[in-house]
Amino acid sequence: MKKLIVCTLVCVLLALTLCGVAPGESKNYTGKIGISLPTATHGYMGRVNWWVKKAVSDWQAKCPDLEFLVVTADSVTKQAADIEDLMIKEIDALVCFPFDSSLTAVIEKAYDSGIYTVVLDRGTTRPVYHVYISNDDEGYTREGTKWIAEQLGGKGKLVIIEGIPSVINTIRVDTIKETAAKYGLEVLDSQPGMWNPEKALAVMENYLQKYPHIDAVYTADDDMLKGALQAYKESGRDDIKIFLGGAADKEILKMIMEGSNPLVQANVTYPPDCIATAISLAILGHNEQVLEGFYQKKLPIRIILAAELITKENAEQYYMADELNFDM
Repeated sequence: MKKLIVCTLVCVLLALTLCGVAPGESKNYTGKIGISLPTATHGYMGRVNWWVKKAVSDWQAKCPDLEFLVVTADSVTKQAADIEDLMIKEIDALVCFPFDSSLTAVIEKAYDSGIYTVVLDRGTTRPVYHVYISNDDEGYTREGTKWIAEQLGGKGKLVIIEGIPSVINTIRVDTIKETAAKYGLEVLDSQPGMWNPEKALAVMENYLQKYPHIDAVYTADDDMLKGALQAYKESGRDDIKIFLGGAADKEILKMIMEGSNPLVQANVTYPPDCIATAISLAILGHNEQVLEGFYQKKLPIRIILAAELITKENAEQYYMADELNFDM
């Protein structure tokens, strides 16, 4: 009962903080918030879209004067056009999850026009934003590669299935290679799976034909992990000891918790709720507010969220039963 009371109080205080309200105060933030992100064509982006809906619903319940315009795009061209359209609709703040960093020019146009701009994840080639928030791409892949090396005793052959070519993809791949070399792993190959399970399946099939022995497979996320696992299962081979993805897909976490697949024993966090936090930052920034207990007058220009290793011992803490599930 004591834990329940404490948790309830924490939730109440967090809700108040999100809307910039201290106990005894009344605050209603205003503004038209434009949110632009890729269409949910795979699991991780489906989860991102789910968190957008949750964040918008939470904020509208607390601050009814806020207006949200959410648009999704299936290409860079469509997303650029969406952002131009949001500007025409006179948004006060823009939250953008870029399809890739080639959207820098149109994001810069919004930023230069005075729109409070928050960019996340795949980033831009120039700092054309008020705030950039991302998960820790270096920590994400460093923790994963180090764990693989520990499981293999500091010796083994590794293949990488990358995501879409972008700023964060380069950081991830470079970090995997550097960490692998540091801990005694040999990287055989690295090819893009485009954060897509079917593409990852094809890449994995190619690896299996090309390399007679592989010890571990590192995919840039859990969607591609599913494709790689399917290719391996269909191949009939039994040499690979470890498959590691990332971003805590609930299907993969359940696999880890239940121990149902000995090839999948760990994961690394890359929370899709990052976009919900980005929406909150856009609202705070537009209303000239900062985080509670933050002594500076403006929000930080860059915020990097921690990457955490998930194993059977702690997987239950990261399992989100209500979060959207997206099958191949």
